[in-house]
Amino acid sequence: MEDKMRVLRLRWSGYVMRRGTNTPVRRCERFELRYFDPFLVLDEFSVSAPAGFPDHPHRGFETVTYMLQGAVTHEDFEGHKGTIGAGDLQWMTAGRGVVHSEMPAAEGTQKGLQLWINLSSKHKMIQPRYQEISSANIAEATKDGVKVRVIAGEALGIKSTIQTKTPTMYLDFTLKPGSQIQQPIPKSYNSFVYILEGEGIFGQDSRTNSPIPSHNLLLLSGFGDGLVACNKGTKILRFILVGGEPLGEPIAQLGPFVMNTQQEIDQTIEDFENCTNGFEKARHWRSQARVKLGY
Repeated sequence: MEDKMRVLRLRWSGYVMRRGTNTPVRRCERFELRYFDPFLVLDEFSVSAPAGFPDHPHRGFETVTYMLQGAVTHEDFEGHKGTIGAGDLQWMTAGRGVVHSEMPAAEGTQKGLQLWINLSSKHKMIQPRYQEISSANIAEATKDGVKVRVIAGEALGIKSTIQTKTPTMYLDFTLKPGSQIQQPIPKSYNSFVYILEGEGIFGQDSRTNSPIPSHNLLLLSGFGDGLVACNKGTKILRFILVGGEPLGEPIAQLGPFVMNTQQEIDQTIEDFENCTNGFEKARHWRSQARVKLGY
């Protein structure tokens, strides 16, 4: 089957999260990714205090936060809190409702990725849950100049411990110069590559495909035998490969609320504003970060 790739550039946008303070976020806002079932958003964020992501709600999907540099402190209205450092992972299933904050935990710049994965209609109103793995406990394998960190799914014979409601693979590859990897992808999955460092050649024919540099996102189709990636440069190539089982359901979205119908969105707004049906504890809750900032 012929390889087909659509190359999208993630662009920076100001993401205003507290009075006049911007948190720079590199986001793919193209239609192709926003409705690349089951994925909703991929952000590469770069944040320094006092900017951040203070108290905000979610319903109907999962957020996957993977830190690349620095650390963020998170807390929610159920009392769940902690710090995610470089290389750490948080897989949050918002389900019927979460209100939480994510703020810088150290001086300097904190960088990471956040992926939003849709939930099926049968899972949208489940109880929220967190799965958190420290960097030291993320499954890793190395072979022939290739290192992979298995966030979700399986690669090079090792599996992640993350349990996903929507079947998902999430792999962090680092290729030394001259190395190559062929990674199987389930045929039913929609998948994409996001290049973090260096440049690489992607596709079955490394002789004719041109190198693609960092901060480009590749939507994949027609990869019957999986993805082939090759590093013919002089520096390391690092990219994530993400794939998921399409849900095939309608999407109704209003910011941090993702449901199936407009009626469900209207109900979600009513629930949030009235602090009901999963948002009860939001009525009197303020994060410690918000109290400290005085607003």
